[in-house]
Amino acid sequence: MYRYLVWAIALLAVVLLVVIFEPFFVSSPTKTAGPAGLAGQPAPVFSLMDDRDSPVSLDQYRGRIVVMNLWASWCPPCRAELPDLQRVASLYATRGVSVVGVNEGESAERARVFADALRVRFPIWVDGSERYGRAYGVLGLPTTIVLDRRGTIVRGFDGALTFDQMRAAVDPLATRE
Repeated sequence: MYRYLVWAIALLAVVLLVVIFEPFFVSSPTKTAGPAGLAGQPAPVFSLMDDRDSPVSLDQYRGRIVVMNLWASWCPPCRAELPDLQRVASLYATRGVSVVGVNEGESAERARVFADALRVRFPIWVDGSERYGRAYGVLGLPTTIVLDRRGTIVRGFDGALTFDQMRAAVDPLATRE
């Protein structure tokens, strides 16, 4: 009987040691940094002003697929990417897709002049306090977020995208109804 008691105490001690020290040896899966790690979550909604001083919000786009691009005029990759975003906006306009450019940290006038120079016709929002950048965990500019019709984040990209990459992100959503 004494031997069984010793074994039971030893087994209990091993179990307690495993429970106590398990967090030090087992690593939990790491979450992807930046906007890619937000897939499946509802998109944050902020009230902003556009470059023409009108109030705007993602709530206005419920029921539409949204390609939201965060950019700044001082960013060379942003300048290179905006014309392709305009191509996406034109290509998918009749398929329930809206492209929205969100200028991070600059004035409405600066954003408008820059977008006009590149012949951008999709809406330009001004996020002077960079709330979207912080909410999406932006690692740099440009950053593109793709939302489904319910306002859920489907994809997030840090860095410039090519036209083909943009289409590959939007096509699966635009073909679903």
